[in-house]
Amino acid sequence: MAQNLFSKKDLHRLILPLILEQFLAMTIGACDTVMVSSVGEAGVSGVSLIDQLAQLFIQLFAAFATGGAVVSSQYLGHKSDEEARNAAKQLLNISVFVAALIIAVCLPFRRFLLNWIYGNAGEEVMRNALVYFVWVLLSFPFLAIYNSCAALYRSMGNSKVSLKVSLVMNFVNIAGNAVLIYGAKIGVAGAGIATFASRIFAAVIMVYLLARPSAKNRGRIYLEKLWKVEINFSMIRKILKVAVPSGIENSVFHFGKILVYSFMSGFGLSAIAANAISNTIASFSNIPSQAIGLSCVTVIGQCIGAGEKEQAKSYGKKLMKEAYLGMLCVASFIFIFVPFLVLPFNLSDEARSLAVGVIRTCMAANIFFWPMSFTLPNILRASGDAKYTMIISNISMWLFRVLFSFLISKYLLFKFPENTHFALYGVWLGMYIDWIFRGAMFFVRCRRGKWLDKKVI
Repeated sequence: MAQNLFSKKDLHRLILPLILEQFLAMTIGACDTVMVSSVGEAGVSGVSLIDQLAQLFIQLFAAFATGGAVVSSQYLGHKSDEEARNAAKQLLNISVFVAALIIAVCLPFRRFLLNWIYGNAGEEVMRNALVYFVWVLLSFPFLAIYNSCAALYRSMGNSKVSLKVSLVMNFVNIAGNAVLIYGAKIGVAGAGIATFASRIFAAVIMVYLLARPSAKNRGRIYLEKLWKVEINFSMIRKILKVAVPSGIENSVFHFGKILVYSFMSGFGLSAIAANAISNTIASFSNIPSQAIGLSCVTVIGQCIGAGEKEQAKSYGKKLMKEAYLGMLCVASFIFIFVPFLVLPFNLSDEARSLAVGVIRTCMAANIFFWPMSFTLPNILRASGDAKYTMIISNISMWLFRVLFSFLISKYLLFKFPENTHFALYGVWLGMYIDWIFRGAMFFVRCRRGKWLDKKVI
C-alpha cells in the first residue's frame, strides 16, 4: 500500500489556519456592517445590498482560483512542479483580465444596474449603495490577485501565508473604518475606501511573497518574469475545465440570491436590515466547513494527481466528518447566544427580534444540511467533476431557492398582510429546501464513485 500523502499533522497544519483565515475574512464584512450601522439602517441596508451583488463577481474570482488550485494540486501530486508553476501564472492572467472587464462594464452603468436589481429599496438606501459600489468595484483586481495567490499557497499545503496576509488585510480594513467612518464621518464611503485599501495591501504582499528570489527555495510554486505576459492556451483550457463550471455554478447561485433580495426589498426596512444581520452572523457558523472545503481541493487534488483513488475516498470521509463536527459546535453556540450577538448592531427592537428568530432557524438547518450541500461538492470539484456540481446546483437554485422562496413568501404575505416578518421566514425556508435537495444529490454522486475516474491533467 502507498504511503499516505497527508499525515494527521499535515491536515491540521492545512485546516486550522484556513479556519482562522475564513474567520478573519468574515470579520471584514461584519466590521463594515457594525461600523456602518452608526449611520443608521439605510447605511446597513445599502452595504448589505452591494455585498450581495459583489458576491456574484467575487464568486467568479473564487471559481478561477479553484480551477487554478485543482490543476496545480494535481500537477504537484503528479510531481510535475514546472507545470504547476505554469498554471499559477495563467491563473493570475485570467483573474486580472476578468476583474478589469467587470470594472469596464459595471462602473459606467452602476446606477442603471442597481436600479434594475434593487429598484424597490428606497432612495436613501440606493444612495448609500451607489457610493459603496464604486469602491468595491475598484478593489476587484486586487481581490482577484489575492484570491489566486492564496489558492496557490493552499495547493502546496501551506495555508499559514494567506492567514498572515489576511491578518494584515483585516487590520488595514478595521483601522480604515475607524478613521474614515468615526473620525472623518464619511459613512459608507469610508467603509468602501477601507475595503479598497485593505485589498491593495493584500494583493501587493501576496505577489511579493510568490515572486521574490527566495520563493524558489521556500515552495514548489513561485512566480517568475511577471513583467512578461505569457499566454498558454493549453494550460488555460485545463484551468477553465474546472473554473467555467464552478464560475457558472457560483455566479448563477448568487444571481439567484440577488433575485430573492430584489423581491424581498419590498418587505420593509426592518426586514431588510434583519436579513442583512442574519446573513452576517449566520455566515460565521459556516467557517469550519468552508475551511475544510478549501482544504479538500488540495488534499483530494493531490491524491487524484498521484493516482491514489483509495486515499482520495478515505480523506474525503475524514474531512466530511470534521466538517460536520465543526458545524455542530459553532452553530450550537450561535443558536444559544444569538440574542447577545445581535446587540452590537444598531437595529430597532423589531429588526433585532426578527433577526434572532431567523438565525435560530438557520442554525438548526446548518447542522444537518450545510456541509453536505457545500463542503462535499468541493471533493467532487477537486477531482475534476465540476460539471456535475454545476448542473445540480443550478437546478436546485432555481427550482427551490428562487421559486419556492418567492411562492412561500408571497403566500405568507397574502395570508398575513399585516405582518411582513412571516414573508422573510418564507425566503429562508426556500433556502433550506434547496440545501436538502442538493446535499442529497451530491451524497449519491459521491457514493457511486464516478468522481474518482475524473482527472484534469
